[in-house]
Amino acid sequence: MSFTLRLLVSCGDCYHGRLLLIWSQSVRSLSSGPRISRSLRESYRLLQLPDEGSSSPVQVKEAYLRLAKLYHPDSGVPTADAVLFARVEEAYRAVLAHQSKVKQLSGEKEAEAEDEDKSRGAALQHRHYLSYEGVGTGTPSQRERQYRQIRVDRASEQVLNYRQQEHERAAAGEGALVERDMRQRSRKIKITQAVERLVEDLIQESMARGDFRNLSGAGKPLNKFEHNPHADPMTHNLNRILVDNGYQPPWVVTQRDIREATAQIRNRLLDGQARLSDPVTPRESREWEELCASVEEELVKLNKLVDNYNLIVPMLSMQMVHFSLSREIECAVKGARQRRLQQQTERERERERRKEEKKRANAAAMTKNRKHGLVSWMQNLLR
Repeated sequence: MSFTLRLLVSCGDCYHGRLLLIWSQSVRSLSSGPRISRSLRESYRLLQLPDEGSSSPVQVKEAYLRLAKLYHPDSGVPTADAVLFARVEEAYRAVLAHQSKVKQLSGEKEAEAEDEDKSRGAALQHRHYLSYEGVGTGTPSQRERQYRQIRVDRASEQVLNYRQQEHERAAAGEGALVERDMRQRSRKIKITQAVERLVEDLIQESMARGDFRNLSGAGKPLNKFEHNPHADPMTHNLNRILVDNGYQPPWVVTQRDIREATAQIRNRLLDGQARLSDPVTPRESREWEELCASVEEELVKLNKLVDNYNLIVPMLSMQMVHFSLSREIECAVKGARQRRLQQQTERERERERRKEEKKRANAAAMTKNRKHGLVSWMQNLLR
């Protein structure tokens, strides 16, 4: 090749020499390009495309669709073949991956060429290594990527160091808090023990003086559990301590509030219904309507409390239904008869009690008068 060029230059045929030089450069670039593997060449052949990879993505897609119509198992044509279609699909994916890789490599080469051109025009060759803190090798774009990675590593290391310092500081502060809590706890224990010793000494002194000898109920058993004599004393005392210190579950407190509010509303309706006479007067009717309106407002609040209770109660069987004014009035009407009978019985008992008290007072007065008369008669006799 070099001999041919020298011969053409010596002959003066510059035109043909330039053509030959361009042809030799194109052959060299093709020979130095990336070679296609045998499997990739088979993929191109299966898709009926040239091996050089000069096909566009549109041509590759059209070839794949054409073959898919022929070999897809659901196409319904006589040439349908599932195995061959799988090979076509695999070849299509391989060709697309190869084209994307080639495109990416060509883009990187173009970017590096542009960066080199810009760097040559912007700065001198001996000043290229004065930037990026003298880090990295290669072209300016490669050195810039290396310098960015180094900066990322530095930032990550600084973040890790900062977190470690914060953890150490927090651990030191936590240790100080634990030490202070231990000191306060030991101080409370010492104070509690001192108070207990003082109380024990006072009890022993009182027992020595005999202050506990004349206590009421001496020798009798302690009646602590009148409501439930079968309860465990330890469990009862623990529950009582928890209740006294406000450690009741929220649903228990809400249930108690609902029960108390319901009892109060029913007593009001029962008393109001019991006060009504047999022919209801207009005044009593107005009072009853006002009472029903007031109770209805209270029932709205009570139903909201019931909703809150149903959300926090631990068992579904313990949930409650809403209270109805008509149902409560019906219960009050039924219970008013019994309430009237009870009130009438109480009034009769009160009347009988007053009669008995009056009889006792009259008998006492008569006895007193008789004694006074006897004493006056004896005084007159002695005179």
